[in-house]
Amino acid sequence: MLAKRSHFLLAALTAVMLLGNGAQAAEATTTLGPNGEQPTPYTQVTLTTAQQDRVKAQHYTAAILMHTTSDWSSALIKGAKDRFHDLNVKVVAVTDAEFNANKQRTDVETVMAMAPDIILTLVVDPVSGAAAFRPAVQQGSKLVLISNLPTGFEYGKDYAGIVTDDLFEMGGLAADMLAKTVGEQGKIGFIYHEANYYVTNQRDQAVLTNLAKHHPGVQILAKQGIANANDGEVVASALITQHPDIQAIYAPWDSIAEGVVAATRAAGRSDIKVITMDLGAANALDMAKGRNVAGIVTDLPYDLGQTLATMGALAKLGEQTPPFVTVSADAVTRDNLADAWQQALRRDPPAAVTKALSQ
Repeated sequence: MLAKRSHFLLAALTAVMLLGNGAQAAEATTTLGPNGEQPTPYTQVTLTTAQQDRVKAQHYTAAILMHTTSDWSSALIKGAKDRFHDLNVKVVAVTDAEFNANKQRTDVETVMAMAPDIILTLVVDPVSGAAAFRPAVQQGSKLVLISNLPTGFEYGKDYAGIVTDDLFEMGGLAADMLAKTVGEQGKIGFIYHEANYYVTNQRDQAVLTNLAKHHPGVQILAKQGIANANDGEVVASALITQHPDIQAIYAPWDSIAEGVVAATRAAGRSDIKVITMDLGAANALDMAKGRNVAGIVTDLPYDLGQTLATMGALAKLGEQTPPFVTVSADAVTRDNLADAWQQALRRDPPAAVTKALSQ
């Protein structure tokens, strides 16, 4: 059973060890599935007209069990709901586990009473999640996973497929923006997620891999792990103090980047640029005002939600579904911020961001 998740766990552990001890970046070239599966692009996951008609005639039901509430989650849910609406699939429940494995177990038990034909979910904890979701699978629900694989779950038997971001592409885009920001020859600080978490570990390692391979002139002055997102300002302040010639800092996701930006302001360093992952209102506003945030890599959560729903419908029809699907990402700068926000989240940027962009 451990072998079924060995790739995810090994990838995460390897990334943490490489990032922590300063070893050379791994020569990864793509985002791989839990058993080393090559990714299928999300654009290849489609329903024929005949298949759509079959789904519509069945009046299926679906539940969306999310790990947390955020702009990202809301966009994913909207994408899934829109797709399900087009397919005459009724969404009977949407839940938020608040990043709590016990609450997610309760959410599953509650949803099981509705016997949904399709369940879309991001499992908070692989071990407890396996126990929580197995009864739903045994009850007949087709399970489509976001990013994380429950312990011991087998493709085709326990789940219809995994859909996640193209994590290697995201790391590559971040590396490119870091290099451009410092003119291919500058000095940067690298903050990475110091935890065994598949998504962030793969993204962080991909940044290092792409910097080493494509931007050898960029000098990483220091690598610093972070476990608590609230420590972003403290970690960045230490980097700035210890390395006053630093020109840019990579932060693994948006809330950490907010702390990094706060540290640059406290130090009076408007010259230090910040590159991060995931769209957030605070960092977008900083970027729109032309301050520290110079680049953001965003995935496409709306499209991810659409793909998850399509996978669920295919699985319910008994059609073959790919085991591992990846969704593309975009590099966001001030020039394309408004368009990228709309593309990723399917809504306009916050009013303050729009106002700042117009000035």
